[in-house]
Amino acid sequence: MLVVYSASGEMYKLRAADAKEKQFWVTQLRACAKYHMETSSKSTPSSRSRSLTLLPHGTPNSASPCSQRHLIAGAPGVVTVTHHKSPAAARRTKSQYPGQLHEVREMMNQVEGQQKNLVHAIESLPGSGPLTALDQDLLLLKATSAATLSCLGECLSLLQQSVHQGAAPSHKPGPSENILGWHGSKSHSTEQLKNGTLGSLPSASANITWAILPNSTEDEQTLQPEPEPNSGPELVLSEDEKTDNEDKEEAELGVMEDQRSVILHLISQLKLGMDLTKVVLPTFILEKRSLLEMYADFMAHPDLLLAVTAGATPEERVIGFVEYYLTAFHEGRKGALAKKPYNPIIGETFHCSWEVPKDRVKPKRTGLPSLAGCHEHPVADDPAKSYKLRFVAEQVSHHPPISCFYCECKEKRLCINTHVWTKSKFMGMSVGVSMIGEGVLRLLEHGEDYVFTLPSAYARSILTIPWVELGGKVSISCAKTGYSATVTFHTKPFYGGKVHRVTAEVKHNPTNTIICKAHGEWNGTLEFTYSNGETKVIDTTTLLVYPKKIRPLEKQGPMESRNLWQEVTRYLRLGDIDAATEQKRRLEEKQRIEERKRESLRTPWQPKYFIQEGDGWVYFNPLWKAH
Repeated sequence: MLVVYSASGEMYKLRAADAKEKQFWVTQLRACAKYHMETSSKSTPSSRSRSLTLLPHGTPNSASPCSQRHLIAGAPGVVTVTHHKSPAAARRTKSQYPGQLHEVREMMNQVEGQQKNLVHAIESLPGSGPLTALDQDLLLLKATSAATLSCLGECLSLLQQSVHQGAAPSHKPGPSENILGWHGSKSHSTEQLKNGTLGSLPSASANITWAILPNSTEDEQTLQPEPEPNSGPELVLSEDEKTDNEDKEEAELGVMEDQRSVILHLISQLKLGMDLTKVVLPTFILEKRSLLEMYADFMAHPDLLLAVTAGATPEERVIGFVEYYLTAFHEGRKGALAKKPYNPIIGETFHCSWEVPKDRVKPKRTGLPSLAGCHEHPVADDPAKSYKLRFVAEQVSHHPPISCFYCECKEKRLCINTHVWTKSKFMGMSVGVSMIGEGVLRLLEHGEDYVFTLPSAYARSILTIPWVELGGKVSISCAKTGYSATVTFHTKPFYGGKVHRVTAEVKHNPTNTIICKAHGEWNGTLEFTYSNGETKVIDTTTLLVYPKKIRPLEKQGPMESRNLWQEVTRYLRLGDIDAATEQKRRLEEKQRIEERKRESLRTPWQPKYFIQEGDGWVYFNPLWKAH
């Protein structure tokens, strides 16, 4: 095992079963240090110092990173990689002339050849005896000599860059150009290094040539997708949309024992409270839809939403919205099995709509909600007799992961604008996901804005039969009318208690009067009690479910959720977890490559449909601006 101390004082432990794996870690760390140095050299020309110290497992680690440098002479297993650039060195760099760089390049070629001879001599040593190729001092010599040449290569690179910029500022190196001009042998692939196909130990020459590779490797160029021009919002035609008949029920994939071993291994690497945002989770826990589509599924009862603005009084409208809010989550969390939706790729979008017959939209206090079997999907025969509810969602940020969605009905002059930042953390035998952000329901006909928050979600019993529950206290408030509601999603106690329990209380703040109370299960039966003594029971399992209308895959854009994730979804349906994992990895790698290119060009991501306003995000053309 290797212990890595960063310059900031953080400590990391790396597993290395033998000297070959140890050398592989050293190579990777050196490449990582090179990448960060290149990034900082482009952004900040001031003084820099980066260092990494590797200690074999068992070396006392109480000393600070600075004091560890004094241990090098006495501990041959210590490897330190340090990059420095002072202001004086920067000034000297600018004063160099091309003729002098040719001499430096020739000298480095000679040194490279001597270093290769050294490596060859070390690797030619016998496998047993007083001095072997695995001797710690010799391994340290190989690593430090390679690191030294790599650092010199960095310096030469910076010198030549400054010369090129001074001589021809308009010239930009192409992807196949080697900006150093110090040519070495081609570097070997990571798989060759892992599998040991290069000999007993990876050659230090591979480490040297790593530093002189072009900016993008062949693998990156292969995975690099064609950049989608950000030409603004796309027009989604209603006639292209078809009723969605996709089955949302999730079935168990694979053998539970095999899955448990993978989850146990993952848990062993985590700590309580650890942020899971950047942790790659196993593919078999994924459900076959994106998080953006899950938000759309919360709108599965659009008749209840549209009925809110039909209320005759502010009291009826706030109660109607609370009723809709409490009945929205059961369809978004379809089934009891705990599955995780796909993490949206930055720039990913999802479009859909619903058609709601006008005769089904009624104020809630004038009668009970329309009930039907949950498998009866209403479809409007005449669009003129229906309200059209449109939905668009977009992933506007990757770090932190922020999703936005907007929904509107022009006929009813109603719209919802929401931004959500999902933050997950490890909690032992469960995983908690906080939904940070807020949404606003605007009733333009009445000039009322209802601001609401979202509950947290928990995946429980992740080692046995995972299941989902909601928890936390959320609020709904309208500043104009003075009405507010507090909704509490109760998590199941450790001993006893009921699952999926929810309670709510609606209050008129100016008079401090409670006008409605509700209790029950958010995925079952809810009972509402009003101030006049009346009661109403809503069974969410019998509420009418309106299917989404969505364009077929062949008419969707490349960044629309179902088109983007179609291969992952297809292999999950076939039960081929390995193939699904590979397709997911390719998508994520494309995202990382594009992100690195944006960082190198200092180009921020520009969403298509949402604009940042303060700490929130707003749809670019909301209904309240159009009227």
